[in-house]
Amino acid sequence: MIAVVYRDRHLLVVDKPSGLPTTAPGEGDCLVRRVRAIDPGAERLHPTSRLDAEVTGLVTFARTRHATVALQNARQRQAYRRRYLALTPPPRKSSGRWDEPIALDLRDRRRRRVGDGPGSKRAATRWWCLATAGPLALLALEPETGRTHQLRVHASHAGLPIAGDRIYGGNGRVTLPDGRVLSARRTMLHCAGLRLPLVKHELVSEPPEDFMRLWERVGGDAPIARRALSPSPAASAR
Repeated sequence: MIAVVYRDRHLLVVDKPSGLPTTAPGEGDCLVRRVRAIDPGAERLHPTSRLDAEVTGLVTFARTRHATVALQNARQRQAYRRRYLALTPPPRKSSGRWDEPIALDLRDRRRRRVGDGPGSKRAATRWWCLATAGPLALLALEPETGRTHQLRVHASHAGLPIAGDRIYGGNGRVTLPDGRVLSARRTMLHCAGLRLPLVKHELVSEPPEDFMRLWERVGGDAPIARRALSPSPAASAR
């Protein structure tokens, strides 16, 4: 079941579960097809962002041509803001900005890598460490650009691969100080907040059960993760 977070004349925002791609070729199951069943009367349903199949959280659909153009313009002036939560190894600093370009990985064109070369594009991500608990940290990530796999590639290049992200070096097994081993069965990345020019208030989504369960089992504080749904330092400063 797909939860509807927000709907008006121009926009539909839904909460995507893990395991479902945003789009799929042919007749494959995907978020776009499920949303068409939810909102058959829309003039159009264009996903203005795409989450990888394992990644959870908010996806915005433009229901009208006006919304499509407005959100494209908002992206250009950085008024379309997204905030993600991720579980990673603890960072050495409390915050920062990653601005390395992202290019195709010629060994596997489904992957991306940091650096120049074929398909290279400017990319930038701001991040904050919200809390640490044993072997994991809870990071807030705000992409300034929208490149394929951007957050996963930037985090991995910074030595902070997202837990469960086996493609980009994330560990699927988290070992606690007492020797117990926990599993991260998917990429622990969640789109938790949206600020859109056509909506007066910020839209939020709590992390799903498997994300919160892993965070709590390493000793993380659940209220801290939920407080992360409040506006970020960067959003508050704008």
